[in-house]
Amino acid sequence: MNSREQSLPLKAAVCLFWLLLWALAARLVGQELLLPSPLQVLRRLFALALSRDYWSMIASSLLRVLAGIVGAALLGVLLAMLTEYSALARALLSPLMTLVKSTPVASFIILALVWLGRSVLPAFISGLIVLPVVWANVSAGIAGRDAQLLELAQVYALPRGRILRRITLPSVLPHFRAALCSALGLGWKAGIAAEVLTVPRSSIGRMIYESKLYLETTSLFAWTLTVILLSLVIERLLLRLVRQIGRKGGAADV
Repeated sequence: MNSREQSLPLKAAVCLFWLLLWALAARLVGQELLLPSPLQVLRRLFALALSRDYWSMIASSLLRVLAGIVGAALLGVLLAMLTEYSALARALLSPLMTLVKSTPVASFIILALVWLGRSVLPAFISGLIVLPVVWANVSAGIAGRDAQLLELAQVYALPRGRILRRITLPSVLPHFRAALCSALGLGWKAGIAAEVLTVPRSSIGRMIYESKLYLETTSLFAWTLTVILLSLVIERLLLRLVRQIGRKGGAADV
């Protein structure tokens, strides 16, 4: 039994512990308006899942946020390549990336709402949060390439495509995966937060806002659980995609 299989019972036990603690707290409070029980939340979640609108809102939010995340990831890689080969570009972009990382998300949402439409803003905010993380990690991966391998590639006049696949890609991919692990959850939560503040039509954020507005606490918990589950699924799928790209790069001929 490997370490992953050994950790599954522990993870299940931890989840069970917190669910029991939640159920106990809900029983002590005794008011669904303040704290619904796990069973009440699951019932509401299943009821929502039977509605076509539920899946339509999930699809709309996913398209918005993933568009921002994927776009920012691609732009972050391109900017990392640019700043690693141009000192001027690095000097110009580094303060901007630091500013983006340091500014509260709510400030960006309020400022961007002046310039962008409500349906576009969640994608923009998600991308804005992901961009500096991807840029910093990919830059570190490019800078960390093996100098001796690069010299050897120059001696043998290897094509740039092979240098990219055999030297640059293996060095960058671990950093890129780390960036995705750090940024995916942040980007997803920032996108949903933007939806809550801007309330676009047919969105998870709108339903969270309306649940809070009308004191539907059980629905609020159910939609929040939806956000958490989607975050886990998105992270697993994108990381698996990155691993597949890495395997193909590693399998390529020198």
